[in-house]
Amino acid sequence: MDLGDRKCWGNSKDSWRTTLVLAYQSLGVVYGDLSISPIYVYKSTFAEDIHHSETNEEIFGVLSFVFWTLTLVPLFKYVFIVLRADDNGEGGTFALYSSICRHAKVSLLPNKQIADESLSTYKLKQPPETENGSKLKTLLEKHKTLHTALLILVLLGTCMVIGDGVLTPVISVFSAVSGLELSMSKEHHEYAVIPITCIILVCLFALQHYGTHRVGFIFAPVVLLWLLCISGLGLYNIFFWNPHVYKALSPYYMYKFLKKTKKRGWMSLGGILLCITGSEAMFADLGHFSYAAIQIAFTFVVYPALILGYMGQAAYLSKNHDIATDISYYVSVPKSVRWPVLFIAILASVVGSQAIISGTFSIINQSQSLSCFPRVKVVHTSNKKHGQIYIPEINWILMILCIAVTIGFRDTKHMGNASGLAVMAVMLVTTCLTSLVIILCWHKPPILALCFLLFFGSIELLYFSASLVKFREGAWLPILLALILVTIMFVWHYGTTKKYEFDLQNKVSLEWLLALGQSLGISRVPGIGLVFTDLTSGIPANFSRFVTNLPAFHRILVFVCVKFVPVPFVPPAERYLMGRVGPASLRSYRCIVRYGYCDVHQDVDSFESELVKRIADFICYDWSHPETASDPGNGEDGSLQSSRSSGEYRRAVIGSSDFSSMRAFEPDESMQHFSVSVGFPTAESITDIVETDPQIIRRRVTFSVDDHNDSDEPTDRQMKEELQDLLDAQQSGTAFILGHSHVETKQGSSVFKRLAINFAYNFLRRNCRGPDVVLKVPPASLLEVGMVYVV
Repeated sequence: MDLGDRKCWGNSKDSWRTTLVLAYQSLGVVYGDLSISPIYVYKSTFAEDIHHSETNEEIFGVLSFVFWTLTLVPLFKYVFIVLRADDNGEGGTFALYSSICRHAKVSLLPNKQIADESLSTYKLKQPPETENGSKLKTLLEKHKTLHTALLILVLLGTCMVIGDGVLTPVISVFSAVSGLELSMSKEHHEYAVIPITCIILVCLFALQHYGTHRVGFIFAPVVLLWLLCISGLGLYNIFFWNPHVYKALSPYYMYKFLKKTKKRGWMSLGGILLCITGSEAMFADLGHFSYAAIQIAFTFVVYPALILGYMGQAAYLSKNHDIATDISYYVSVPKSVRWPVLFIAILASVVGSQAIISGTFSIINQSQSLSCFPRVKVVHTSNKKHGQIYIPEINWILMILCIAVTIGFRDTKHMGNASGLAVMAVMLVTTCLTSLVIILCWHKPPILALCFLLFFGSIELLYFSASLVKFREGAWLPILLALILVTIMFVWHYGTTKKYEFDLQNKVSLEWLLALGQSLGISRVPGIGLVFTDLTSGIPANFSRFVTNLPAFHRILVFVCVKFVPVPFVPPAERYLMGRVGPASLRSYRCIVRYGYCDVHQDVDSFESELVKRIADFICYDWSHPETASDPGNGEDGSLQSSRSSGEYRRAVIGSSDFSSMRAFEPDESMQHFSVSVGFPTAESITDIVETDPQIIRRRVTFSVDDHNDSDEPTDRQMKEELQDLLDAQQSGTAFILGHSHVETKQGSSVFKRLAINFAYNFLRRNCRGPDVVLKVPPASLLEVGMVYVV
């Protein structure tokens, strides 16, 4: 769903109708995984630890556990509490982390600026802080180790979500296809289910590059049909087999279950927890819908259908004890409708798998935006739907892992143990982060956060411990995947941070560069030079190295910093922060391009044309608003400093506007920096690395300098000269100057640092996408500057 669409629903006259439509659409995107769980919950629970007996204490106890788990975790925790912890409408692990980082200085992201706090999406809730809340905030901000621990916790939750992206398609499709076992012998069934599952998974991943927008319209009807199917079968089984099964909803049956089964009952909780797989999707996919839509869909459709489905299975099993060794969902389905139910179940499992795969792509893209994942190719599959992306490398890795798990585990028990541990780990991370949000962002008394943490945390720890006990029976897989992914993500973040620190310590001043240029006789060549750097002020060391060895650079020089701020998205009108580097005669500018972790980046062609237009707008604004005082700088550390002393002049946020109207702009005095914004329509952010058309279309913005309005004012004449220089340089072409770096540690560094940087980070850097490939820079326009980073 487009960003604009999700913001306007509440203001329309037919808001309720819109909300109901969103609730219907959310069935296919959010609840596919959760709705398919009745197929494998009972089968996983009764796989080994406990057995169905004629007393029915086991089946009624499991039903009671399922009912209260679904009620407490998805309904109470997520629908009524966690969904309110959104970040400008976005949900998920990174949304919680970014909210915490904005309210407390715990972020490890580089190049933070005070100017970022003036973004309209950088909103802070400012009710009075409690004394204990302030103490916790001070404690977190004071200790750097707590910053690192918080980041590792977030990365752990992220890695478990990615691990769930491997396990959910496997267990969903395998369980759905396993319904064939009732129609063939055990020998034939064993040779049919696994190949069919693998074929479905291969087809599912092979079609990912087309995107979901072409077939997404059938997702909601499929899931709705499945929910109607399980609820209808549930009602049939309840009335036909055991109308009194509702009594098992009493918590007393949980006590009877644990009293009889003891340790075996506790170990079986690893199968029961599968009833809430997919609950995290309600929060993770919040940005595509709305709080009210997801709340209505779960409370009035999904939750009742699931409860009826589980009750119907329990009612059937309570009167049929001859199948105690083969507890499958399909045995409770009447033979006359078994094949249609099997077909619908397979479709629903594919829809549920598609939702978690798309979620995996999104969370890896967010991790990449926050410098926590190596650079990968991101393809935007739809120009109309926000957030629909495809990552080729991750897609094929997921497919290989899914097939390997299917062939390796070959049964629901091991798959369920692995999936259950991943699900509970994600929920535990969400509970911990939400507790911090309650204190730091909502400014509620810490006792409320502690109650939330203890109540839901104890429930999740109980289930997590039951899953962890099955380590040798499948639960080792998500732990192994998480360890590998956490290592990759933390090493990449650590190496990126060390590179930035090196750039920050070795940057040179503009005065040094100008003085050096006079002695070397630097010449200016036609064209525009875009120097990409992570610095928001100063001259990067790789550019000074370039000029020292080749004393020439372009007539128009732009230092471009593409940075990420801890918000989900940055409005296009506030994305470009423009400023001068040196006097106007130097024709040198700084452009800070700000993105949120959910933003889709522009491709290189639209970025180049947009940047030239923003520079032209800034030139008009700068000459029409002469400086009366030095603008507060936005240093790398976020502190205010004198801009003139470092060669950095005032900066302005340049939004979309008509070229002719720039003279009418006035700075917003309430902001730390100068802001330019007018009421013209804002073009939507164009995607990063769009592959909708194999042909590369070069788009260039054109503008003209009005010579009819002859003015003798020096400022007008100088402005026209500068604009003419920009126009001439644009017609001469653009060069992209990027650093080609090699990172190594200093002598005497610790063994951990040498392993992390010299081996792990450099291995990842050599085998991931280069910045030129990510930006899709034409080879003829690329200039790479070699640089050795000694960190």
